[in-house]
Amino acid sequence: MKTNEWEASFEAYAQKLINEFQVPGAIVAVAKEGELLYEKTFGYRDREEKAPIDLDTVFGIGSITKSFTCLAIMQLQEEGKLSIHDPVVTYLPEFRTRDEAHTKAVTIHHFMTHSPGLPPLPALIPAMLPSLKADPTAEELLKQFEKDCKEPIDTYEQLMTYIAEHPYELLGPPGTEFSYCNEAYGLLGAIIERVSGKKYEEYVQEHILQPLGMDRSVFYVEELGADDNCTMLYTPRVKDGVREALRAPGWWDSPSMLAAGFLKSTARDMLRYADVYRTGGASGDVRVISEVSATQMTAPHIKTDLVRSYGYGLGTQSFHEKYTLIQHTGGLKGITSVMFIIPEAGLTGVVLTNVDDAPISNLVLGLLNSLFDRPLETPLVTFATYEAPLAQLQESHGTYKSGEGDEVKIRFDEENKQLVLAAGGEALPLRPIGEDSFLLNRNNIDMQVRFVRNSEGQVKRFVMGGRQMPKVEA
Repeated sequence: MKTNEWEASFEAYAQKLINEFQVPGAIVAVAKEGELLYEKTFGYRDREEKAPIDLDTVFGIGSITKSFTCLAIMQLQEEGKLSIHDPVVTYLPEFRTRDEAHTKAVTIHHFMTHSPGLPPLPALIPAMLPSLKADPTAEELLKQFEKDCKEPIDTYEQLMTYIAEHPYELLGPPGTEFSYCNEAYGLLGAIIERVSGKKYEEYVQEHILQPLGMDRSVFYVEELGADDNCTMLYTPRVKDGVREALRAPGWWDSPSMLAAGFLKSTARDMLRYADVYRTGGASGDVRVISEVSATQMTAPHIKTDLVRSYGYGLGTQSFHEKYTLIQHTGGLKGITSVMFIIPEAGLTGVVLTNVDDAPISNLVLGLLNSLFDRPLETPLVTFATYEAPLAQLQESHGTYKSGEGDEVKIRFDEENKQLVLAAGGEALPLRPIGEDSFLLNRNNIDMQVRFVRNSEGQVKRFVMGGRQMPKVEA
């Protein structure tokens, strides 16, 4: 494999980030037209044992699992066993929201596009409860969600009961509001099971992983037997102002949310999988869905911000003039991952790390810019200056909190006449880029955020990271 001109500068950039964020191990792999173009490993799969990483090292992929879940749904639609526009209650009659008419209107499509109208809920924590209780590094997380962890959510039925009984305000009619929803994806697993007659993980294994030759991709690492080419997990801590990565053995698991983010895979297997979306449904000589279904999966079904949209288990945006960037990230303890596809350029890529909160956005930005011969830190998108009315800025201050535990405070800076976001000890200015839309820069990465108003024009929610966080205090 010949050396590309950009490799040295990218690797120096990546190594600096990896050192700064104390990432124990990572792999970056890119293919062009299905052939490996670039591969680079950093650090170790097990830092203490100095165990190396290669293309076949098993990492967690987190929420990239969601694309596998949607692929399974599309396969079942092709077989005539369901329609993505069927109401969810057709297959899950136990499903309930806070409003009966709303419940009946929610379709599989709404689940797949994170638009069933549910705000962020804390269900993932009790859904992982046995794993968390067995993990000493999860002690603080369990304390934070103590009131939500009286009982584990081990079954789909328990998950549906939780959604029905948990107090929350619906975001809007189904299909109108995007808010990232792990609960919806957990229940897509239930639909797959009831329609196919197989366990979710068995269906994915038989209909996606095995046909594509992804023989090192598993939901449970125990399936790998004595094979030790599997990453150790690490989790970040800040001690005396210094970031460190703690060794944190033990994969978190969730039987009721398996379809939302618990697959493990390798760089080699993931490049093989990403080809499905590059080619329109096939990888090599194996077709797993039709071109029509693949196109539906990568279509921009719902806007997530000013430039990005969400398809079925995959995000999409325009990139570098004539290209489309299709991607999804994943994160959990010991996991930060991304898969990307640029079909028009014939490119697929994956970045896998063995610590949560790794600088994945920076790494991917540097990689994409290198591939397209642009300066390493060139933003994917630039925005013109927008003059936000002062009254609108002043209306947006307050505290916003999600059921997943995120909390931000927005204050109006009188001196500079701008909004400032405070979270996690940071104070970040918000730059207006559109009506109620702003840009914040964290760790040299631009993130779009926005405010959501009700029909009376009052600011009710703040959207960050795809999650709609209700205003809890003015």
